[in-house]
Amino acid sequence: MDHPMANDDALKQALKEAIAETLHEQREWLQEVVAEVLEEMALDEALREVEAIERMKGPGAFGVIEGEA
Repeated sequence: MDHPMANDDALKQALKEAIAETLHEQREWLQEVVAEVLEEMALDEALREVEAIERMKGPGAFGVIEGEA
């Protein structure tokens, strides 16, 4: 009778090998996905910065900075 841990370790190893092989075979696809995610993150950050600047340009924003509010 096999030890349950041995079966778990063998299953984990087989899964790791299958994932590694799939990623190796699909390297170009994976690179495209990562690039797209990074672009989306950069766009989100840029939009947050624009929104922050727009809030600063709003009425009274400079009064608060200059102590007039």
